[in-house]
Amino acid sequence: MPRQDEEGYLVEPTDWTSAWSGQIAAEQGIALTDDHWFVISFMREQQQEHQVTPDARHVMRHLEQRYPGQGRKRLFELFPYGYVAQACKIAGMKRPRAWSTG
Repeated sequence: MPRQDEEGYLVEPTDWTSAWSGQIAAEQGIALTDDHWFVISFMREQQQEHQVTPDARHVMRHLEQRYPGQGRKRLFELFPYGYVAQACKIAGMKRPRAWSTG
């Protein structure tokens, strides 16, 4: 199992696996759907490319591709306890130092 910090975030995002995401999501009461993976994949790609946890605004814009005008609403439907508390953790990000919810 990948090493996590005291809050449950991965210490090293490169240790992430999809199986690990499924386990963390299940612990939080989330059954991962295609929409969850749409977000997680985008977050992983952005993190790998930019070496930083993507801001929630970017994820909301990404969701707008599937849900025009509903990106913010859909993000919080998928991760009801918040972008940082759930999406970042499940996607295997380090805990962001500062973030925006859009």
